Amino acid sequence: MSEPALAPRNAFVGVLVVWAVAFVASIAVGIFVPEEWRVPWLLVAFGGIVLLSFAVQLWYGRTQGFIFRVSGSTIGALLLMGVISVGFGLAALVT
Repeated sequence: MSEPALAPRNAFVGVLVVWAVAFVASIAVGIFVPEEWRVPWLLVAFGGIVLLSFAVQLWYGRTQGFIFRVSGSTIGALLLMGVISVGFGLAALVT
């Protein structure tokens, strides 16, 4: 018999962690990678973010809402990385 968790962990914290890692990764790629290699490295970073999203939500240990949490963290990270890459692209046009 399974017992309900008395104080389950907050699932939204895992989503925020993935978004924070995506933010840091995209800023690091934008700063440290040459301009012509930014898009391939952003794709590599996004692949790592997808794997991190699965790992964080599996660590959470609850099956209810797993797909919703993984998709929310992945799509949010994709949008965040896209906005940051647009910013770096516009900055490259100006200079």
